[in-house]
Amino acid sequence: MNAWLGVVSAEHVRRGVGAGIAQIGHGKRAGLARMAEGDILVYYSPTKRLGDPVKLQHFTALGTVANSEIWQADEGDFKPYRRRIRYESIRPLPLQEVSSLLDLTADAHWGYQLRRGLVPLTPHDRELLWQRMVIS
Repeated sequence: MNAWLGVVSAEHVRRGVGAGIAQIGHGKRAGLARMAEGDILVYYSPTKRLGDPVKLQHFTALGTVANSEIWQADEGDFKPYRRRIRYESIRPLPLQEVSSLLDLTADAHWGYQLRRGLVPLTPHDRELLWQRMVIS
């Protein structure tokens, strides 16, 4: 089982959680194809809305990839790829609360990797985020 960090605005995360789906990289297939059934997906939202200059910097959702199917939705001019996710009930977690504990943020220039939109997480980070976010 692998764990992944998806970088998506909180507004888009809410839509995905409501629909039980994941969409990465503005609907591209490649990021979703890296994930396997049973993998963990954690969303990090740098902002509330795409293009918003006000920072949020929270982990905003966490779930498990439900199956191996990737499909292309049809929303008129927009045809994003998606996957089913079983989302957990969570409490949003401010980055500031855990930044000193995560492998992800250990390097001074850690933020550069977030530009890829999907970043692998270490087992340590997967466990720490699960423990801090999931409501039992």
